Amino acid sequence: MAFRYTVGGIGVAVMAFGGFLLVREPEPWRIVLWLAGGVLVHDGLIAPLVIAVGALCAAAGLRLRGVPRAALVVAGSLTVIALPPLLRPGGVANPSVLPLDYPRNWLLAMVAIGALTAGYAGGLAWGRRRAARRR
Repeated sequence: MAFRYTVGGIGVAVMAFGGFLLVREPEPWRIVLWLAGGVLVHDGLIAPLVIAVGALCAAAGLRLRGVPRAALVVAGSLTVIALPPLLRPGGVANPSVLPLDYPRNWLLAMVAIGALTAGYAGGLAWGRRRAARRR
């Protein structure tokens, strides 16, 4: 129990320090707006999509409901992290600031997540089918 109180106390101290830094910012509303946008993207887009895919998988009778939901959580989290370079304005004065092709790399990451998810789900289904034949 003491460990929980210690971790909770550290969490409260870190939150208080973050609040102190937020108040010292010249335009704290921009940070608050960015944080609120993250909550809105999660609650308005990612979570309903994951719930809908889980419900569709359950309605279709799929046994691997967790696999596509996990892939959506990973893809959604990666997309939220990648939003700043994806939404950046056209050109930048310093080409070394964002030197990579971020939209292409994000798309490749989404394809990799989809391929790995399909391969994992296919492997699990194949293993279950093989185990059922042995019985």
